Amino acid sequence: MDLFEYQARDMFEAHGVPVLAGIVAHTPEEAKEAAEKIGGVTVVKAQVKVGGRGKAGGVKVAKTADEAFEHASAILGMDIKGHTVNTVMIAQGADIAEEFYFSVLLDRANRNYLAMCSVEGGVEIEVLAVERPDALAKVAVDPEIGIDQAKANEIVETAGFSAELAPKVAAVIIKLWDVFKKEDATLVEVNPLVRTGAGDILALDGKVSLDENADFRHPGHLDLEDAAAADPLEAKAKAADLNYVKLDGEVGVIGNGAGLVMSTLDVVAYAGENHGGVKPANFLDIGGGASAEVMAAGLDVILNDPQVKSVFVNVFGGITACDAVAKGIVGALAELGSAANKPLVVRLDGNNVEEGRRILNEANHPLVTLAATMDEGADKAAELANASK
Repeated sequence: MDLFEYQARDMFEAHGVPVLAGIVAHTPEEAKEAAEKIGGVTVVKAQVKVGGRGKAGGVKVAKTADEAFEHASAILGMDIKGHTVNTVMIAQGADIAEEFYFSVLLDRANRNYLAMCSVEGGVEIEVLAVERPDALAKVAVDPEIGIDQAKANEIVETAGFSAELAPKVAAVIIKLWDVFKKEDATLVEVNPLVRTGAGDILALDGKVSLDENADFRHPGHLDLEDAAAADPLEAKAKAADLNYVKLDGEVGVIGNGAGLVMSTLDVVAYAGENHGGVKPANFLDIGGGASAEVMAAGLDVILNDPQVKSVFVNVFGGITACDAVAKGIVGALAELGSAANKPLVVRLDGNNVEEGRRILNEANHPLVTLAATMDEGADKAAELANASK
């Protein structure tokens, strides 16, 4: 789960990371009131989970509360890369002398954590990483040790901070690691991390991604979720404990096991090249159980996606045998009734496959087509989706 900037700011503050005052506003009137409360120069910042806000006009400096009102009026409702601005943060202005960059993230490829740091931060950090990668220090972090004083010193030294600034930046990096570790994050990023004219090190902007697998340790994280912005189908699937991700395609995909589903997406995409360029509409892993209830929940989510024109159910019977899967499909279609109105292609293989196929053949549902292989099933599903476009 990605956090809004204001949520990251509050989380930083809770862990002792130095930040400036920030107040959330949903209307221009609230923005003006917040600016009056903070006093002095403020910055009106669009709260969207996407980069490039400044270049899009979503970040404006306000010298007075009236200017904060005017900027908020312009920013609220703005579309930034497909994200509508419903909230702004009124942030205290800062006397910026230098801008730096720091992040720590989960490095899946190396089964490790990675800290990245640069003495050059700001809006062009992505360009810096591409054009001058040597300017972005990358330091591996041992998960069992984390970022202690020695590691923080290594990071700032590798990044090239001066002897005067290094201890101050290292101290903030240790606190940011505290956020990363204690909140079970997969990413903590600060851009910019700044030195003020007075010599203080502050986190002026924050990006935090939390590991939802650790939600059981953090009941409060549920309150941070932006339910209004969540895809309704993904929210529905989450409520049913389904592993679902919506994609931009026409063939709904259901499988048991993440590996099989990922392979199915590839096969459907390949088959779709011969049928009007149709693509997979989703990732949906129903896991080891394929009961009628689970199958109905999965089909209910997929069939409610208006982009879906056909569904490919690709199941390999293992712990859950194919006959149980077949019964689940038949039961799901009966449970959904008229809501099941799009063709289904079903490929079963593995444990008790013959019995599973017999059950589906005997049911003789008009929407169901059996396929012998994954390639055959993907091709048929793509064909049916293309015919319904």
